Amino acid sequence: QLQVVESGGGLVQPGGSLRLSCAASGFTLDDFAIGWFRRAPGKEREGVSCISSTNRSGNYAASVKGRFTISKDNARNTVYLQMNSLKPEDTAVYYCAARRYYCSVYASEYNVWGQGTQVTVSS
Repeated sequence: QLQVVESGGGLVQPGGSLRLSCAASGFTLDDFAIGWFRRAPGKEREGVSCISSTNRSGNYAASVKGRFTISKDNARNTVYLQMNSLKPEDTAVYYCAARRYYCSVYASEYNVWGQGTQVTVSS
């Protein structure tokens, strides 16, 4: 069974950092891209970042460029999203999702979704 599980969310003060993890099982990251998406209260789901099966990565949300970094550990079959200089507007439920090989900004093109992890940035 193909599955991804997010972890690492929590409450952090503005300016702080968190590292989210997306652990994959039932498939290998050698063949799948992992995307991070988020949904803030009252807003539509937004693509945040993605890393392909061949380690091509990019940030989709202009608001996170220079602050968020995506990486992966193939040995652990896990993708990470390092989030620095967090702002209150980063508050959202963060989801990771998987699709074959290539990244896409379109959530509908991802086949496997996690349950999400809450990130709250507040003083």
